[in-house]
Amino acid sequence: MTETNGLLAGKAVMITGASSGIGEAAARLFAAEGAAVLLMARRADTLRRIAREINDAGGKAAVSVGDVSVAEDVQRAVDATREHFGALDAAFNNAGYAGQDLQPLHQLDQKTFDRTMDINVRGTWNCLRSQIPVMLEAGKGAIVNTASTAAMVATGAPVPYVAAKHAVLGMTRAAAAEYAAHDIRINTLVVGTTRTEMISEVVEARPELEEAFVARQMQKRMAEPVEIAQAALWLCSDRASFSTGAALAVDGGLTSN
Repeated sequence: MTETNGLLAGKAVMITGASSGIGEAAARLFAAEGAAVLLMARRADTLRRIAREINDAGGKAAVSVGDVSVAEDVQRAVDATREHFGALDAAFNNAGYAGQDLQPLHQLDQKTFDRTMDINVRGTWNCLRSQIPVMLEAGKGAIVNTASTAAMVATGAPVPYVAAKHAVLGMTRAAAAEYAAHDIRINTLVVGTTRTEMISEVVEARPELEEAFVARQMQKRMAEPVEIAQAALWLCSDRASFSTGAALAVDGGLTSN
């Protein structure tokens, strides 16, 4: 059931990477907190199932299938948000890619580097370029980009991923400074290891990594996707009205070590 007095009541929000993990958790949570949500990802059947379940529960959800690395796909999702819900009040740019190739830098191929940059960096760039004009027109807005602890420290993740997430953080800070005077808030989530489909694939390929992931956390566990979604919810809401250019750590204390 949609919460008419929720943190995002009456707001239209675009969520990328919405077919699983943090994005799916955010879609369900945001809708429960009153938002109308536009779900974007590449997996059409999964997206439509999630949207149907949200709508059946009394929420409002629509779908735009696409790849964030393709500018036209992102623009179509932004347009769809306005067409379905009449506005674009907030965006959670959550789509990301780490890949499963854990080889040292000198053994990684160009394809791995390109795909990592395309999804994480170009994808975030495409989202900002399409979302900001709509928010400028409205005179306000909130954007949250998903980074990682890899945006702050060398986590042991592949070099392209660490570089990409540093770029997401830098892009967020620069854009926040550029658009603060227009009442558009742009923040980053510095996300710790979370039990998502992406992490499950990595652990399946390298089972010994699960213990290593957990050992680095102060809380000695991975996050659940909804725990990250709750932080994104706050940053997208008016409760975070004085937060912009922030890198909010939701990482179990990893970057405090």
